[in-house]
Amino acid sequence: MDTVLHTIPPIADANCRCLILGTMPSPKSREAAFYYAHPQNRFWRAMAEVLGEILPETNDGRAQMLLRHGIALWDVLKRCRIEGASDASIKEPEANDIAGLLRKYPAIERVYTTGGAAYRLYMRLSLPKTGIVPIRLPSPSAANAKMSLADITEAYRAILE
Repeated sequence: MDTVLHTIPPIADANCRCLILGTMPSPKSREAAFYYAHPQNRFWRAMAEVLGEILPETNDGRAQMLLRHGIALWDVLKRCRIEGASDASIKEPEANDIAGLLRKYPAIERVYTTGGAAYRLYMRLSLPKTGIVPIRLPSPSAANAKMSLADITEAYRAILE
């Protein structure tokens, strides 16, 4: 079990109206220094479809796609002990300063979490400081094999409401 420190800055600006939170970057994401970098992860494909855009090929293009639509992206945790990318193995979680991010970007009114672990950790570690109850979205990970890309995309349409 490795102790992992979150080093990827949030994607956010003053125009963001909602915040999507994952749990912690996977080993592939940490290696790429960008969110949802594993090629089998369906986050970016689902978001492009929901937003009516062609999937950008670069990380900067992906970040700009979210920002054009008022969407911020970060993770619940800043540090934890974890085995590989297994959210179920998380021990000793420490939260990112989500309340601070919300103060910096006060237009953010809605928070979404991707997957059960992100939701549970946010509820325990962040909700008392933010006061915003998140909307739980399904995990876009390939490990969530019970859901197809179409199912995930349909669920992520909640972001447009």
